[in-house]
Amino acid sequence: MVFEKILGNLLNWGVTETRCMNTNFRKFIWFLPLILLTAVSCSSSKYITIEIPRKARQELPERIQSLVLVNRTVDDSYTDTPSDTLQNIFFKKAFDVDTVIHDLQSADTMLQALGKLLFESGRYDYVIPENRFIDHKENSFLSETMQWDEVKDLCETFQTDAVLSVDMFQTSVVTKYQRESYYNPADDAFYEIARAQMAVVYEALFRIYDPLEEKVIMREFMRDTIYWEDGAGSARELFSHFTTVKQGLSEAGIALALDFSEKISTVWNREQRLILSDKDDRMTQAENLVNENDWASAMELWKKVAAESSSKATKSKAAFNLAVGYELQGNVDEAIKWGLESYNTMFRQTTYDYLERLKLRRQELEKLK
Repeated sequence: MVFEKILGNLLNWGVTETRCMNTNFRKFIWFLPLILLTAVSCSSSKYITIEIPRKARQELPERIQSLVLVNRTVDDSYTDTPSDTLQNIFFKKAFDVDTVIHDLQSADTMLQALGKLLFESGRYDYVIPENRFIDHKENSFLSETMQWDEVKDLCETFQTDAVLSVDMFQTSVVTKYQRESYYNPADDAFYEIARAQMAVVYEALFRIYDPLEEKVIMREFMRDTIYWEDGAGSARELFSHFTTVKQGLSEAGIALALDFSEKISTVWNREQRLILSDKDDRMTQAENLVNENDWASAMELWKKVAAESSSKATKSKAAFNLAVGYELQGNVDEAIKWGLESYNTMFRQTTYDYLERLKLRRQELEKLK
């Protein structure tokens, strides 16, 4: 899962500057689905899983291609308490706690995860400075709006188009432990179970500062909760695998990064596409080429089959596969052309359904232009 992958990469956080540039890929992102894997489902068809880009819900101006990420929340109240120490504090209170924790690792993990997610979307380059926790003044519990000379200085120093600042970040942890009895009718006996619950409530205020217009072009407050619950025969067994408070705080930071990145960056949705098989030798050869990710050669063979085969069923399958191939090249119009060729040669409900999906894809791409 993406969540676990990001968490594994980020728990060992450091203090070095991070800079990621991805300019060339961004130019083609809207048109090219990404092929993830191929899976054979039956003797007459093959499914491939692809990722389709979806435009951000709150798209930033096109001229803003790079961001410097900073945190204007961290102050002297933030600590990096070791995981075991923090866990023991909760155990001494019988794991029955309701408190606010200012955890430095959680704050930094959120910033690092956000940068990686924005970069991997293909939409933004980003820089996270070594000194990313910058001085700030607070108004109530929020950082005041950044001064424009500071915004311009950050963008000039790190050669970015805008500043993405975390101007408020807070995590609250609520835990509960109890022993419960339950009746097992199989042996007509009562048993006890140790049960633990933990919720981490996270909230943050993001601001994006545009130095060119001297304007805060996005102001987004976010709040949500992640929750864990588990049980076991004893407290020792339970807490040997129950998520630690420290890890829960880091996962909350990543969850927040995921929430915000989906608002301003490209979202990739997984879909499946079908490749039709046939007993024709050239169709089998083309299928093997697909397995080797040689789509260009496979498409050449499908074109020959579509033009030369005496079997309507085979011609129709070849045309259908060409439609899929052209969609993966980003040429939806050509994909529709071959989809119609397949449909008119031999009716299949699969072809009809795919044509409907292609029409929607064309509409989606039109909106992105």
